[in-house]
Amino acid sequence: MSQKILLTGASGFTGRHFISLATKLGYQCIALCHKNVGDIAGCSETYVASFSDKQQLKLQIEKIEPDFVVHLAAISFVAHDDCSEIYETNLQGTINLLDVLIELKLPIKKVLLASSGNVYGNNTDLPISEKTCISPMNDYAVSKVSMELAAKIRTLKLPILIVRPFNYTGVGQASHFLIPKIVAAFKKKQENIELGNLDVARDFSDVRDVVAAYIKLIESNVNEGVFNVCTGTATSLLTIIEKLNKLANCTIQVKVNPDFVRENEIKELYGSNQKLLSVIDDYQTHKLSDTLEWMYKE
Repeated sequence: MSQKILLTGASGFTGRHFISLATKLGYQCIALCHKNVGDIAGCSETYVASFSDKQQLKLQIEKIEPDFVVHLAAISFVAHDDCSEIYETNLQGTINLLDVLIELKLPIKKVLLASSGNVYGNNTDLPISEKTCISPMNDYAVSKVSMELAAKIRTLKLPILIVRPFNYTGVGQASHFLIPKIVAAFKKKQENIELGNLDVARDFSDVRDVVAAYIKLIESNVNEGVFNVCTGTATSLLTIIEKLNKLANCTIQVKVNPDFVRENEIKELYGSNQKLLSVIDDYQTHKLSDTLEWMYKE
């Protein structure tokens, strides 16, 4: 009988790619959503419970009896304009989920929580490792740091793994994120596009590699810890635009919009994935050029 993964955020960008890979590997994915979103492709069942209602959560999780829990549900857009919603979802919702799992005393093998590389802020000590000082610069990052701290005090009662993915992208990511916005402009053959700082370089992963890392982690021998999920290299926005120029065989004029420019923005940020690689096999099978081609041709 296949092992059950209770997955939150199943209808989201990362969740859909996680389901695709997990089901191919023989897992049974069961979605736990905060509202009714209908059937989710690849999930054998979908349960609905508000993450603010512990009683609802308890009733539904008790029915599922999962082997693993992968918690991806979150407000992931840094510029989300409702601060209270960020904390209610990313922090309190996670606390409620963990506390219900503890109260039910289910034989959970692993709980994987998605944090973010944003917790490091604009750190200049490169590459950024798990030992790098945390320095959140926005409410989204603060909510993730707080979530990590709340999870840490529950590790004696649950086998909790925390992942800190850096930037990642792929087919299906919302258009308000940077790379999908750029790819969409090329697909439409726009004459120009407005962006912020062009000379910045960031660590970009393919979503397919990210979810592969998540699955390899829950299959690993580790039962706790924090892990960066990144490539270990930085790619500039200008390089991405050049790659898309070649893919699309057209040139788009890039205009710098002062409203998109962040003051004192760090020019280069990239992480170290050495701790992750010490625990799992290599999980990176897609270069950024592969990712951009996948997104452009989809």
